[in-house]
Order: sequence, then structure tokens, then C-alpha cells
Amino acid sequence: MKTRVITGIVAAAVFIPFLWLGGLALQLLMTAIGLIAVQELLKMKKLTIFSVEGIITALATVLLMLPESYLHFIPDGIDAMLLIYLEALILFVFTVFSRNDFTFDDAAASVLTSLYVGRGFYYFMQTRDIGFWMVLLVLFIIWGTDIGAYMIGRKIGKNKLAPAISPNKTIEGSVGGSIAAVLIAIVFFHYYNPLGLSMGLQIMLAALLSVCGQMGDLVESAFKRYFGVKDAGKILPGHGGMLDRFDSTLFVMPVFHIFLNFIF
Repeated sequence: MKTRVITGIVAAAVFIPFLWLGGLALQLLMTAIGLIAVQELLKMKKLTIFSVEGIITALATVLLMLPESYLHFIPDGIDAMLLIYLEALILFVFTVFSRNDFTFDDAAASVLTSLYVGRGFYYFMQTRDIGFWMVLLVLFIIWGTDIGAYMIGRKIGKNKLAPAISPNKTIEGSVGGSIAAVLIAIVFFHYYNPLGLSMGLQIMLAALLSVCGQMGDLVESAFKRYFGVKDAGKILPGHGGMLDRFDSTLFVMPVFHIFLNFIF
């Protein structure tokens, strides 16, 4: 626990200034984090980023992650969907000439890795474009959910949420985490509400993001259980890998933007 706390403090001390600066500095940091996450996912699949297929996957991920203002060199008409399709076609070609060393299953995992990581962090940057404090709101909801779920689950948790995937998580903890997220959002919006959200929409947003964050955590747990690994990586002592820290974020940020597009 001590190692986990120290790592969290150091990581926050490094991350928050970049988040405050935004722009190119934050984009470079998130690109580096995204590439580490790609490496972690490929490694779980027993693939390597230091291969032709891995480099293609990493390149596609970066292109999907970058905002349009950084992609002037890409011809008009080539959007994210076409990039993903082109990546799939190229990787499918590798299945022909690899003599089954690189399979259809490997190609599918690589394409999903690019989509999952690339667009997840793309929407992280889109949220930062709205404002520093809006990113913090989303992160507070994620962190509040985690802390609330842990505390409530430890105190009164009895009914397992997903025992086959994450046996320590409980339904009571999940509900407690969502309640904590709602309370955090209400307090936050009381002092800072640039979107002008009503109380009902504040509660709806916090509850939705809390549930999505928990689902992101469970999905990554399912990946790890399927591939038989404890952590996605070891880069963060006490926490695991980048995916272990950003699994909820990759789910929550796109949903946050879907919510905003729906209500505005």
C-alpha cells in the first residue's frame, strides 16, 4: 500500500502540470502513455510492438489519437474509420505471408488495440480542449468511484458483481462508488458549471460516467484474466501498467463526449 501511495503521488506530481499546460506538451505525454498501453496489450497477446505488425499498430494508434489539427499531411476524405479499415487490410495481408506466425486473431487484436487506445486518448485530449477543470471533473468522478467502491465494498459488500472476472468487486461497492461520484459532481458543479447543467443532468452525467468507468475496469480485468496475467505492466510500482491506470478513462472520455453531443 505504501508503494502504491508513493507512486500515485509522484505520478500526480508529474501528470497534473502537463494537464494544466495542455497543448503540445500534454499531447506528447498522452502519446507516450498511449504507446506504452499499446505495448502492454500486444504483450498480453504475445505480440511485440518492435515488429512490422507492431509498428503498424502503434502508428495507427497515434494517428487515431491525434486531433485533426495535427494531421494536415493526411489527404481530405481519410477519416478515423478509413484509417482503421486500412490498418485492418494491411495486417490481413501479413497473415498471408507470415506462414501463420501472425494470424487473423492477432490482426483483430491489433486493430482493436488501435481503436481502443487511440480513440480513448483522442477523447481525453478533446475533453482537455473544453478546459482543464472539465478533465479534472471526469477524473474526480473516476477516482471517487474507485475510492467509494473500495470503502463501501470493504464495509458492507456481500454480493459479487462479476465473480468470474474480478472476485473482490461487489454490487454494494459498485453502488457506493456511483453515489460517491454523484456527490463529487454535485459539489464540483456547485462551484464550477460552465456547461450550465441542471441538477438532474449533473446526477445523470456522474452516474453514467461512474458506471462506464467501472465497466472499463472490468473489461481490462477480463483481458488480464483471459491472457493469464496479474497486471498489464510493471511501469508503475504498486499500480501495474498504464492500462491498469487508464482503463476507466478510455471508456469514460468517449462517453462524456457522447453525452455532451446528446444534450447540446
